[in-house]
Amino acid sequence: MEVSGRNPQQPPPWKKFLALLTLLISALLWISGLLDSLQRPSVVDSLSLRQLELATLAADVLPPDLRSALIGEDPRAEMAKELQRQMEASELPAPAAQRLKLALLRRGDPAASSRSAADNAAAAERELADLVERVDAPRRPLLQALLEGRRYPPEEQRLLLEPWGASPLLRQLSCEQLGGPESACPAALESGRFVGVLLGVSVLPVLLVGAGVLLLLRRIWLQLSGRAPPPPPLRGPPLSLVDVTLLIAGGFMVLGKVIPEVAWLLIGPSLEKLELAPALAQGLQVLVLYLGLMAAPLLILAWMLPSDAAPPEGGWLQWQPRPLATAFGQALAAVLMALPLVALSSWLVERILGDPGGSNPLLDMVLTSADPLALGCFGLTATVLAPLFEETLFRGVLLPVLGRQLGGTRAVLLSAAVFAVAHLSLGELVPLFVLALGLGWLRWQSGRLLPCVLMHALWNGLTFLNLVLLAD
Repeated sequence: MEVSGRNPQQPPPWKKFLALLTLLISALLWISGLLDSLQRPSVVDSLSLRQLELATLAADVLPPDLRSALIGEDPRAEMAKELQRQMEASELPAPAAQRLKLALLRRGDPAASSRSAADNAAAAERELADLVERVDAPRRPLLQALLEGRRYPPEEQRLLLEPWGASPLLRQLSCEQLGGPESACPAALESGRFVGVLLGVSVLPVLLVGAGVLLLLRRIWLQLSGRAPPPPPLRGPPLSLVDVTLLIAGGFMVLGKVIPEVAWLLIGPSLEKLELAPALAQGLQVLVLYLGLMAAPLLILAWMLPSDAAPPEGGWLQWQPRPLATAFGQALAAVLMALPLVALSSWLVERILGDPGGSNPLLDMVLTSADPLALGCFGLTATVLAPLFEETLFRGVLLPVLGRQLGGTRAVLLSAAVFAVAHLSLGELVPLFVLALGLGWLRWQSGRLLPCVLMHALWNGLTFLNLVLLAD
């Protein structure tokens, strides 16, 4: 393995001491962050409910054979079962909207036997009566209308549902119960959209995983047959392991905890005076905090890179943006190959450990936000800033510096482990490690950083798109 540029100088004792100190502090932050992540809610349950809601809404317009393959025989029963499970498993009281959905699903279950239907109807009546006593005044008219069993025209239904901020499924169930014409209910009015989104979140991932498996098999065959091209020299900046420790442990982990909070203390009050919508304020906060996180490591890296020596061809970080089409093709192929491996690792973790929770909070923000500007802030952070920043640190600097000491294979493994741990999510640790292996392999095999940035952006973009499609 070749690393261009001058060899790093022996670091002075003060730098070694500072690197060791920041490494110890980072280790404590990592352990604390990983354990704290178990207290964060998982987005898995929310995604499961959204997919079941989508299946329920699209069921009536799908052909019978396709319906059975995509959503099963009785999506409403599955929806009611999942709602009940999540409500019983939660330590917090169930939201009123979830309780109302469950009551309406039970009330209108056509597949139940006569005795079960009577029991479900009685339970639903008790639930609706209890909700009347617990919700605020603006939301009571809908519950009272449901209890009275009177018919309401679509215009009045919209007024009754408005205080609930109703999801499409709640609007559909209420429309059925309040006697609205079938053609005026969401399942009929928006059938094309529901079917399109269902295909996007159910069929497209399967097709992408299938394509990824084929590419993986082809790559394995090329490797075993000796037809795979050898990787180019792994070039990188002439930094020592002490330098990289200061960069990631000191700049990313330690200062990355402090500077974003300081930035928000300075900018937050000005934004609060603008009286922005809560979702947009949250989106701007995420953007400001991530920019603050980026500041220290990038400034430290700029200070560390030598200014008195010519960088190798392609620069110290080996961006090599041209040819752009080749970089994009490499990134797309790597994403497809990573998909089945990450999906398999997630499935194994869930089967062995269950759902440990600890999802990235940004996932839930995207799933529950309906503000286009807020989604723009989330999208910019996830698909542009995060790939640029994280790939610069982990594949632009850490991997080639480790490669000089350990060789390519061990450098990919160790840099992937650091990347996974640095995200401070114990539940996502294994899938993130597998994804990082793909990113590291791409950096090693291509000899360029740009394909890694594009792969990271494509991965985050697919995740972001899936969440937006499932959002209300």
